[in-house]
Amino acid sequence: MSDENVIIFDTTLRDGEQSPGASMNTAEKLEVAHALADLNVDVIEAGFPIASPGDYEAVKLIADEIKGPSICGLARCNDKDIDRALDAVKGAERPRVHVFLATSAIHREFKLRMAKEEIIRRAVEGVKRARNGCDDVEFSPEDAGRTEHEFLGQVVEAAIEAGARTINIPDTVGYNTPDEFAEIIRYLKGNVPNIDQAILSVHCHNDLGLAVANSLAAVQQGARQVECTINGIGERAGNASLEELVMALTTRGDRLGTKTNIKTKRLYPTSRLVSNITGMHVQRNKAIVGRNAFAHESGIHQDGMLKERTTYEIMRPEDVGISQTELVLGKHSGRHALRKRIEELGYHLAEAQLDKIFSDFKVLCDKKKEIFDADVEALIEQRIQSGQRAWDLTSLHTSAGTACIPSATITLRRADGQETKLAEFGDGPVDAIFKTLEKITGIRVKLIDYSVRSVSVGKDAQGEVYVEVKHEGRVYRSRAVSTDIVEASAFAYMNALNKIALAKEQALVATEA
Repeated sequence: MSDENVIIFDTTLRDGEQSPGASMNTAEKLEVAHALADLNVDVIEAGFPIASPGDYEAVKLIADEIKGPSICGLARCNDKDIDRALDAVKGAERPRVHVFLATSAIHREFKLRMAKEEIIRRAVEGVKRARNGCDDVEFSPEDAGRTEHEFLGQVVEAAIEAGARTINIPDTVGYNTPDEFAEIIRYLKGNVPNIDQAILSVHCHNDLGLAVANSLAAVQQGARQVECTINGIGERAGNASLEELVMALTTRGDRLGTKTNIKTKRLYPTSRLVSNITGMHVQRNKAIVGRNAFAHESGIHQDGMLKERTTYEIMRPEDVGISQTELVLGKHSGRHALRKRIEELGYHLAEAQLDKIFSDFKVLCDKKKEIFDADVEALIEQRIQSGQRAWDLTSLHTSAGTACIPSATITLRRADGQETKLAEFGDGPVDAIFKTLEKITGIRVKLIDYSVRSVSVGKDAQGEVYVEVKHEGRVYRSRAVSTDIVEASAFAYMNALNKIALAKEQALVATEA
């Protein structure tokens, strides 16, 4: 196979954000989009503009501001969806509209209640409408992995004839095995007369843990775009992991005959950024970006590494952006040093944001001697999160001990400036805080997960508190850091309640519209 480029289509901001509890506000989405542009992905699927006013605004902002990658908006094959997506991405340097319609027998019968002829007609109409406003149109036959080959070929041929430049084949429910998914691509390449007029793409889910394997099997059969997400986040078990795909295509280019445009040294910083913003931790043994990915404990392995690195490492940690040294900042560090480190960590901040973070940095320096990368990231994320809030926590007092009933007294300020101060008792100071916050905001939630860990090293390290709550059937995740874990607990819970309040406001705006 000749050396060919594989287009990297990142859908972290669309499919990835559909992970339960992984919702991002507009400022967070823009930060991730900047990081993806720095990573040099070819296409950013910025969202599903018809889904909500917030999603539309985020896609539009990313399209207007981010330069380099194509900016894509998702749409179902109906006029309102397509028009909304066209409007959202029109400001991009390279706009793309991605239209989709289910094709499998199970979707035709139970979801769409459409005959095959109607599916083809609707697909053609959707592609044509999108092409009227955008030259770059992608079409996906949803659940292609479970669609009859002959009918799938008919839909694909019709979509290409209607003007689709990219045909994406999704294994929507992660059902396929690598050999049968490869067979689908092989069938389309051999039986669709106009298949050479479009780029063949794949979008694989990880329900059976085969998303990356299926994607690579498709590439070997001629697919030249892969759709993926940072850390593999997404619906249910997630999507194909971008970092795993990219490093497989890079490391085994000898076997696969492929390459990508990705700046691989940005993989680890981007992974960390997405993990921190979404609150979804990366497992320690995760390939490429997990904490153990380049760790060696076995004596035999350590001995081999000391003699020759390649005995037990097929990639260098620095190739994926894992630094062997860490710049330690302190109270004598200046604004320039902080700015440089922030840029190295992959963040893009306006001067006003940098001013606030530098102020927070100086306050933290008075609390702890050394400031590590994780501390700086925590400061940045708290400022990004604070951009959109229904409530601000202005004061907190707790009492606890063996001789008293634990209690919390909290003051919250609404966006309109109104303050509310209340107190509650609890089983401990954290429980009292959570009860007080729920009482003030009027938002009742079920706490699913609560955890505390150190973000750096030393007795003066900041503690990171992670919370996961459920409200009206929807999961929300949040995190906060502080040298005081009780304070961090309050801010983490407050962040989660703010996400719920803002989601309710957006839903109300959408209903009124």
